[in-house]
Formats: sequence, structure tokens, C-alpha cells
Amino acid sequence: MNPIFKLFVKGHVWLYKSSGGRRGTMMQGQKLILLTTKGRKSGEPRTVPVIPFLEGDDMYVIASMAGAPENPAWFHNLSADPDVGVQLGPETWRARAEVVPEGPERDRLWTAITEKMPNFAAYQKKTTRIIPVVQLVKWPS
Repeated sequence: MNPIFKLFVKGHVWLYKSSGGRRGTMMQGQKLILLTTKGRKSGEPRTVPVIPFLEGDDMYVIASMAGAPENPAWFHNLSADPDVGVQLGPETWRARAEVVPEGPERDRLWTAITEKMPNFAAYQKKTTRIIPVVQLVKWPS
């Protein structure tokens, strides 16, 4: 990953967390969440800002990496350990990450996602991989 981009992400996460979820919560008019996974090699927590897709009470994240040929590191991390942390504004919770399998439900979601956020359709055109859609299922309190 580009070191400047890595520094930007680290700064964004710091701003979001240090402000208690009051700053750094929007990007290009979209809400951002902080997604914390456990590094599959290091075992250390890894936090990244991602744009969620919200459908009713359901929350999804899209592993687009802007159409890069490979999935983002956070996707590999949650594939190895689906127990993740989520922060939306000041609210935090634990969730289980479930990859939506290819098929009619994923196709329906993908259509809804790309209608709301057309940039994801553009990312899909840039890559040959099928961009994963991941549901974040909140653990019961």
C-alpha cells in the first residue's frame, strides 16, 4: 500500500476515534464507519474507515479497494476471524462479518449498492474479481 495513503488512513482513524466519533465521519457525502479486524498474521487490531451500505437495520461493507486486482487486507483479516469491531459515530459494537455468497441475494444487494453509490460499479469494471459484499451482523447485547 502507498505509504502516504497509509498515513492518511491512520490520521483519519485517529481523528474519528479521538473525537468520539464526531469528526471524520463523512466522506464524499457518505457516512463512514471504523471497522476493526484482527490482523491474520500479527493478531493485532487493525482499524480502517469504510463506507457502509445500510439497508434497514442491516449493514454491509464492500471490499472494493477501488477496483484493485486484489481484495483489501481488512477483507483477508475478517475472512480469517469474522469477529470485528464497528464504530458508527459515537456508537461502538461487536459484529460477525458474513460474506454474502454469489447468487440472487448478492446480485440484489449489488444493484442497490451501485444505485446509491455508483463509484462501486466503476470499481467493478476496473477488476476481474467479483467485489465481495460483507454483512456486519451485530452481536446481541
